[in-house]
Amino acid sequence: MSNPLTNATGRRKTAIARVYLTDGAGTITVNGRDFEEYFPTVALQNQIIFPLSLTNTRQSYDVKVNATGGGTTGQVGAVCLGIARALIRVNPELRGVLKENGLLSRDSRKKERKKPGRPGARKRFQFSKR
Repeated sequence: MSNPLTNATGRRKTAIARVYLTDGAGTITVNGRDFEEYFPTVALQNQIIFPLSLTNTRQSYDVKVNATGGGTTGQVGAVCLGIARALIRVNPELRGVLKENGLLSRDSRKKERKKPGRPGARKRFQFSKR
């Protein structure tokens, strides 16, 4: 890999994505594999491409991602945030467009912890009157 233009971190639930942006032809690699192979559904692929297509930089940069933790949906959210943050570092003028579409806010929702004396976070055991 050539020297990165910039890098950024994105997080969602327990997933963390380290994104490296370099000048290139628009290839996106996640954990050493093509992103279309790593994220098989079209909806997930579109979510990853969204910040690049919104700013018309799809063919301008190569994106290399290290994604760890969480599931596929969490990793996609983390990658999306990481790409948006990296694009701002390269070109601060893109901030307005990305912010309008909600790509710069970190989704802080996480799984609620299980409470003692209950089967789940909020669920209760079945009540028996007698």
